[in-house]
Amino acid sequence: MKISALQKERAKYQPKLPKSLKSTVKLVEGEKTESVADKKEIEERFPNTYGMPLLTFEEGKESSQKEPVNVGVILSGGQAPGGHNVISGIFDGVKNINPESKLYGFLGGPEGLIEHKYIELTSEIIDDYRNTGGFDIIGSGRTKLEKKKDFDKGLQIAKDLGLNALVVIGGDDSNTNACVLAEYYAKINSGVQVIGCPKTIDGDLKNEMIEASFGFDTATKVYSELIGNIQRDANSAKKYWHFIKLMGRSASHIGLECALKTQPNITLISEEVAQKQQTLGEIVEYMTGIIVKRAENGDNFGVALIPEGLIEFIPEMNILISELSDLLAEGSLSEKEFKHLKKSHRLAWVAEHISPKSAKVFQSLPSGIATQLTLDRDSHGNVQVSLIETEKLLGEMVKTRLEEMKAAKEFSGKFGTQYHFFGYEGRCAAPSNFDADYCYSLGSTASTLISTGKTGYMSSVRNLTAPADEWIAGGVPITMMMNMEKRNRKMVPVIQKALVELDGAPYKYFVSKRGEWAYSTQFIYPGPIQYFGPSEVCDQPTETLKLEKS
Repeated sequence: MKISALQKERAKYQPKLPKSLKSTVKLVEGEKTESVADKKEIEERFPNTYGMPLLTFEEGKESSQKEPVNVGVILSGGQAPGGHNVISGIFDGVKNINPESKLYGFLGGPEGLIEHKYIELTSEIIDDYRNTGGFDIIGSGRTKLEKKKDFDKGLQIAKDLGLNALVVIGGDDSNTNACVLAEYYAKINSGVQVIGCPKTIDGDLKNEMIEASFGFDTATKVYSELIGNIQRDANSAKKYWHFIKLMGRSASHIGLECALKTQPNITLISEEVAQKQQTLGEIVEYMTGIIVKRAENGDNFGVALIPEGLIEFIPEMNILISELSDLLAEGSLSEKEFKHLKKSHRLAWVAEHISPKSAKVFQSLPSGIATQLTLDRDSHGNVQVSLIETEKLLGEMVKTRLEEMKAAKEFSGKFGTQYHFFGYEGRCAAPSNFDADYCYSLGSTASTLISTGKTGYMSSVRNLTAPADEWIAGGVPITMMMNMEKRNRKMVPVIQKALVELDGAPYKYFVSKRGEWAYSTQFIYPGPIQYFGPSEVCDQPTETLKLEKS
C-alpha cells in the first residue's frame, strides 16, 4: 500500500502521555457518585454499577508483571479523528500489562460482537494505523446493544476468546449501551468487564470529568480551515454571502468553536434560539439586519455559520415538524396518494390539515423546503429533520426579505449567496497532535481500568489545557452521567447530552465579540492543522476548552 510522505512522518510520532500512565499506576478512589438526575430510577435500573467512586491514577511503585489480559474493542457510531490512537493506546497498554495479552477488534461495530466477526489486532496491523484518521482498522456501525439475546451472543464469543473485557468507543448512545451491557454482565457474574471511551465530533458528550470528547478538536480545526479559506475568498471577491451549515444536530458546540476560531459575521447558536423562544421570522430579521448594515458600509459579502440542528430548536418549527409527522403518518391520504397530488394541491392540503399557527409558518417557507418537509419521511412516517437544508432555507428567506426592503427603498445593496455544508469533511481527518495524544491517553487509561478489575467506567483524562505530562487520568462511572429521557414513547436511561451552556465562559466571550465581528471584517484564517513545529502552534486545545479553564 502506497502512503503519503506526511503519513510516513506521522507514523513516527509518539503520542504524549500523563505522568501517571508512564509507569506503574496507583489507583486512588474518590467520592461515591450519583447520577446527574433521576437518581432513584437510575439506581433501580443499575444496582450493580450505580454509586461507584470516581477513580484517579497516580504514579505508583514498581510491581511484578501481571497476568495477561485479553480485550475486545468495538468502534460504535459515526467516525471521529483519533479512534485509531485509542485502539493503539489500548494495545500498548495491555501489552505493558503482559506481552502475552491479546487485543481483538470486532468488525463493523457492535454487530461484529453479536455476529462473532473479529480479527486479532497484532503489532503489524496496529503500526499501520497509528496517528491516522478514520475507523477503517475494524470499521464502525450503528447497531445498538440493547437486547438480552445480543448480550448473550456477545458473552458467548467473549468466553470463546477468553476475553477479560470489552471496550466500547462511542458517543452518548453507544456508551449508554456499554453501561447497560456492563450492568448485565455484572449481574450474572460473567467475569467480563465493560469500559467506555468518549467519542463524538459534536462535542455533546462532556461534563466535569469528561472535559472533551475526542475528535472534536480535529474536526473543528478542519472546518475552521475551510471557513477561513471561504472568508479569504469572500474578502477578496467582495460579492457573496456564504451560508455554511456545520455538523452538530443536538448541540451547537461545533458552530461556537468555529466562530471563536474564525470570527465570522453571523453565528447562530441553537441553544440561544431555544432559550429566547425565537421564531424563524426573528432569526431572518436578525440576519437581514446585519446584511443590510454591512451593505451600507459597502460590504456586500460575509459569512454565516448555521448549526445543523437549528430547526429543532426553533419552537414554532418544532411544533410544525411534530404536526407534519403526525399528519403524514396517520393522515386521511396514504403516502402514495399524497405523492400523486399536484405540488400546489399537496402543499395546500397540508396547510388545511394542520393548526392555523403552524399553517402560517408552513406557508412562509420556500416551496422547495416545504415540499422537502412533506416528502422526506422515515419508516415511521416522521419528517427527517437532518435532511432539511437549513442554510438554503435561511438564505432564501433572507433574499425574499431583502427584495421586500428593496421594493420599499429600504435596501439598495447587492445580495448573492453560496451554500456549504461541512460535516463528513472533518470526521476522518488525521488527528491533530492534541487528539493524537488525548486518544492514546484514553486508550491507555482504558487498559489500566481493565487491569484494576473495573467495569461500568468511562476513560477520563482531565486538565487538558495543561501540557500532556500534567493531564489527570482516571475513570468515571457511566451511571454518573445518566438521566431518564423519553425515547420511542418510553422512558429510558441515557447519558445526558451536554448542550452549549449560555452562562458558560465560551458563549459569554462569543456574545461580547459578535457585534464587532458582525459589522467589521475581522476574519481569522486559521490555515491547516500543523503537526510539526512549536507547541504553541501544534499542540493547542480548542478555544472552548481554553475559555472554560481560564
